[in-house]
Amino acid sequence: MDFQDFLKQIPKLINAELPANNAHYKMAPLERIRSFDAAEIEKKNPKTAAVMMLFYPKNRKTHLVLIVRNSYEGVHSGQIAFPGGKFEPKDQTFENTALRETHEEIGVHPEMMEIIRAFTNLYIPPSNFMVYPFMGICREEVIFIPDSNEVATIIELPLSEFLSDEIIINTTMTTSYAENSVIPAFKVNEHIVWGATAMMLSELKEVLKNVL
Repeated sequence: MDFQDFLKQIPKLINAELPANNAHYKMAPLERIRSFDAAEIEKKNPKTAAVMMLFYPKNRKTHLVLIVRNSYEGVHSGQIAFPGGKFEPKDQTFENTALRETHEEIGVHPEMMEIIRAFTNLYIPPSNFMVYPFMGICREEVIFIPDSNEVATIIELPLSEFLSDEIIINTTMTTSYAENSVIPAFKVNEHIVWGATAMMLSELKEVLKNVL
């Protein structure tokens, strides 16, 4: 989709109703659905984080950026994610966390980014984080500078490909919930996007398809 045409739809995106957990469920492993109980989440006193779902023009076409995290000792090692990270008191708001972490991880300066709206927060049981996603845009082409300590690869996903249902698959994986579990996922080139990122992508995709 031409990026200028995408920008014309921003007012509709701002006012669009969020499908929230109804969209999250569609890409959640069955074992994960039990984790949506708000009262149980509150008891766990989760840490907080924010991520940026950033759209930008590349060759005049609209793209969405994802990252492949480096391998490390942790539950999210090597996974596909949005740029983002843990809230820090100096941030004051989750929006500022998303801007700061995106700058740190992929080198996009906060002044280049414009936050369009918040999406539905999502709890991640393995790491006990409540994540607040934000949709943002860069109005000009971006040169990414990935932080080699955190980011292995940057994925530039064309909007037209993201909106296609052909990238939705079922795959068998061993997760923190179960061994050899069949779970829904997005197949982006050679990458399999599952778990929390897939669930946030699901809500984003539903909103976009209803508007565009």
